[in-house]
Amino acid sequence: MALLSAAATGVWAQDADFVGIVYPLRDLTLSVHVGGVVDQVLVTVGQRVKPGQALLRQDARLQQVEQERRRIIVKDTSEQAAVEQRRSILDGLVKDASDLYEAAGTVSREEVMKLRMELEATGGRAEQLRESKKREGAELELARREQALRVLNAPIAGVITMIKVHPGEWAAPGDGVVRLVDESVCELRVNVSQAAARKLSEGARLSVRLDDPAVKEPQAGRVSFVSPVVDAASSLVEVRVHIPNPERRIRPGVKARLRVESVS
Repeated sequence: MALLSAAATGVWAQDADFVGIVYPLRDLTLSVHVGGVVDQVLVTVGQRVKPGQALLRQDARLQQVEQERRRIIVKDTSEQAAVEQRRSILDGLVKDASDLYEAAGTVSREEVMKLRMELEATGGRAEQLRESKKREGAELELARREQALRVLNAPIAGVITMIKVHPGEWAAPGDGVVRLVDESVCELRVNVSQAAARKLSEGARLSVRLDDPAVKEPQAGRVSFVSPVVDAASSLVEVRVHIPNPERRIRPGVKARLRVESVS
């Protein structure tokens, strides 16, 4: 009945192939966090790196000096210790003077009040110094972070495919200086007909054939994206398919064919 119906309507369901390009799933062009002169380039083109690995360092001598200055300031607690000691002594004097005033009256009320005021002032100064140490600690941490910003680290594992700066050159934020590619998972980007797009959904498993003599067998792919919008110029729909590539046999940039079954 299905064949008679198709013949009667003149519409036949058949498999359709669509050609697209394979891209690395993650292809990053990295730039430095702050402007500065490059001091060291720690990697080479073609080198594989791990997440967090340092790729280049900028000149950070001024930041190192500032960090050391902040460290010395934080470490210096001599005034704080002297004030705390003075507060402890005054606390004892106030207690003794208060006892003498109440018991025998050998100490005047004015002397007791004067000692208490001095104790309050010393306590206030001690609190100021404690808060000051907190600020100095925060400033030291800020100096450390400023120095850390002079190092460009790899955000992902991958292979270095481009380095655009050398030691002694200026690197500015926003300028791509290192390209890092992770090809452990590839992505086929292909435009398909509207009829084929209706057959596809996110998560669907498909077979992908690469136009690469070194990889003759079909590769298993999974649909990651089906565009909800039809391209007005071509009347095609963009589809993206993830292809695992743990052995790095697939080279991004090659063409690949996506087969969609029973497209009318």
